[in-house]
Amino acid sequence: MRFLGFALLVSAVRCCAADNRTEDWMHYVRIAGHGLHAGNAAAIVEESQKSNVFGIEVDNDIPGRYESFLDPAAKLVAIRSAAERAHAAGNKSFVYIAGWECITAHADRSRHSLYKDHSDWVQRQVNGTPALFGGGVAFWVAPGDEDVWVSPFPPEWRARYMSLVRQIAGTGIDGVYVDVPYWMTHFTGWEKSWASFDTHTTAAFKQRTGIDAKTIRAGDVSDVRFRRWIDFRIDAVTDFMKEVDSNVKAGNPNCKTIAEIFPGIEKEAPVVGADVYDLYPVVDAIAHEYQGPGDKMGASKSAFDWFDEMIGMFAFRAFAGNKPTWMLNYSWDGEKNVSEPEAMKTLFAAQLTAGANTWDAQGHVMSGSNDLATRTQIFAWIREHERVFYDPREPLSPIGVYFSPKTRDYFSDLFNQSFKGFMNLLLMSHREFQIVTPRTLAEFRGPLLILPDARCLNDQEISRLRSLSADGTALYATGESGSRQSDGAERSENPLKRLASSGDRHRVRWAKEDRGVQFEQVLQQDFAQAASEGRITSRTMQLISDFESEVLGRSSKADPVSVKAPPFVVSQIARVHGALHVFLDNFKGIQAQRIVTPAAEDSVEISFPASACRHIRGLPYLAEPLDIPFQRSGDKLIARVPEFQRATVVWCE
Repeated sequence: MRFLGFALLVSAVRCCAADNRTEDWMHYVRIAGHGLHAGNAAAIVEESQKSNVFGIEVDNDIPGRYESFLDPAAKLVAIRSAAERAHAAGNKSFVYIAGWECITAHADRSRHSLYKDHSDWVQRQVNGTPALFGGGVAFWVAPGDEDVWVSPFPPEWRARYMSLVRQIAGTGIDGVYVDVPYWMTHFTGWEKSWASFDTHTTAAFKQRTGIDAKTIRAGDVSDVRFRRWIDFRIDAVTDFMKEVDSNVKAGNPNCKTIAEIFPGIEKEAPVVGADVYDLYPVVDAIAHEYQGPGDKMGASKSAFDWFDEMIGMFAFRAFAGNKPTWMLNYSWDGEKNVSEPEAMKTLFAAQLTAGANTWDAQGHVMSGSNDLATRTQIFAWIREHERVFYDPREPLSPIGVYFSPKTRDYFSDLFNQSFKGFMNLLLMSHREFQIVTPRTLAEFRGPLLILPDARCLNDQEISRLRSLSADGTALYATGESGSRQSDGAERSENPLKRLASSGDRHRVRWAKEDRGVQFEQVLQQDFAQAASEGRITSRTMQLISDFESEVLGRSSKADPVSVKAPPFVVSQIARVHGALHVFLDNFKGIQAQRIVTPAAEDSVEISFPASACRHIRGLPYLAEPLDIPFQRSGDKLIARVPEFQRATVVWCE
């Protein structure tokens, strides 16, 4: 948003160019953004081709600017030109449009503006204050301009918006990219507003629930009316994007719908109403403007921040299913002691390790590049090896960590601390993991599933957990897991505790203390400094050891692939088109705003089953594939990974 802004590898070179793909082009994009106006489409495409961009974003906002909201003709011509130029070059392009924000230029000198003409369309606080702002509220709102945030419920506005979406898709553009459709809660004074209480929105809420929105105790999850308000606001964003996609496809069945969303897995999702878990099923891709908690540039991240962001990206990939995940992150924005190219390399390495598509931008906006030569280099390398990173990753025998969307909605802080703590324990133990959700619970086949204070579970989730337990999957529950229905209502009896009391060793084990919360608190205190010095504290190592013996020791199955590495290294184990892969990323020596190039790591050891391998191969970041020597030990092949700084991939074939 503007306010922030293998297949089995049988050769080192791709057999065909991804740029010729049609059906699956979104999985292989390497993105850069550009401002589009009449006459510059050819220059945009030329620069994109030279710097190895595939998937050209053009910024030409029709519904988010009141002038073109009323008359889109000139901008539609420019969009058609961008599409035609991109296609002639064998590339793809998609166009930016705003969601619920609309700016009127020079409104201070005009008789007409969106607010002057349609004040009833605008979101409002409970006291009636409109979401109406002037120049200076954000860098993209010029002096004299009017910036308003619209409710999605005024019928006239919504019909006009969807008509514009159909026209845009009809230009032949490959995608319509919708920026942050959400409720105004991010400008100063609006953070705790839980807007919007305008007449259109409150009427829709009353029709759906029978509740007067102005009677809720905003911020109090013990109030059932407020919980219904949370649900309603999330549903409104999701339903809006579903309708956008329907109109995109009506304008052009081959055109894709992309939602740009800044909230991740934290409490911002229910606050602004844009929940990526709910949105993935209704769009073709999500572009995550996600910096992790604290909204830190890549150059400003500590090792702890990087682990936090990796957890977010792994979660997005779990939510996405077979759809792509795009990352509109920012590597550098003026940090004086940091090299821009090095910050870019570290950011892209993390995204590739998670299986997410990269986007290069300058500073804290969507367009440009901090270093065009570095973009050209990295994007060329990604193009040569894209199938290693972007083809589907299938689990082997993972330890599951359950992500409960409704628990996050109502009890965000408690749930996220436990969830992230257990994810960090798995990442630092280098065990295969899988983030499990209500959509994937029935298919989970790992030996152990951790329920991190997942208190809001519906009857179907409880039933599936019983089935998993009966089939031999161990369940490890913490906090108040299972104590509430998915709507937040307390259960008279916790079915998981009843299952735990049955005495079956494959039933639920209840933790006396939440090791996830405990570990996350320790990491927040110790990890950033320790990692920057290339060491690990005894307290951290003890908690990892306790977790491995107490929790992971309950897993009776032997790991097909094992990784021995320092806790500064993130690993993901997966099967990619039949071949066993290990994706590695190293954050040792990282120091926020000072050192963004990790210290070299040479102590990683990987064990593969001998029955699955004859050769072990590696792909160091920004280098060429190589053969890795190994030793046989019983039924295992053990390889020492060659020294690497940022990322590397190791697989057997």
